[in-house]
Amino acid sequence: MTTNNSEIEAERLDVGHELPAGQDGAGEIRDAEQQGITAAEAAPAGADLERAEAERKALQDRLARLQAEFENSRKRAAREQLEFKEFAVAEALKSLLPILDSLDRALQSPAQTLEEFRSGIQLIRKQFEDALAKLGLNQVPTRGETFDPRVHEAVEVVETASATDNQVLEELQRGYKLRDRLLRPAMVRVARKPKPGTESEAA
Repeated sequence: MTTNNSEIEAERLDVGHELPAGQDGAGEIRDAEQQGITAAEAAPAGADLERAEAERKALQDRLARLQAEFENSRKRAAREQLEFKEFAVAEALKSLLPILDSLDRALQSPAQTLEEFRSGIQLIRKQFEDALAKLGLNQVPTRGETFDPRVHEAVEVVETASATDNQVLEELQRGYKLRDRLLRPAMVRVARKPKPGTESEAA
């Protein structure tokens, strides 16, 4: 009997010592509460991350669309520029066709005197000059003008007392400007006053 009583008392002691001192259900509740707070704090962070990811994708899509629009605009501008050049060339050629017609008629006309032929050529040249003027082509003024290195090219300098210094004496080749842009300088002879003593030697 003594043995049985001691075994019963040992079992009671074991049952009493199943939970250590200070450990009960309240600790588990506190752990759950702590985990609940962490989850509550993590939820907004996850939402912010998803929102940032969505904004990143939207920005990437917008950038891709802008790049495509820019490339299309560049191609369209290049195509329009080419079409404008072709249109401008076509209009210029169209204005020159009447001159070609006049030359054809001159060649097909029966034999005529040299004076009549010369007069016809002068008329065709005037027609050609008017057509170029409508396109914006103008001659560079030369004879009697003061030498201007921006539009004149001095081929020869002539010492003379009959003209002012740096005055254009003669035009050797005409120069042209397209509106305000120089296409070709005029080749000219330019006057220069003789040095003292040169005039008497020349006399």
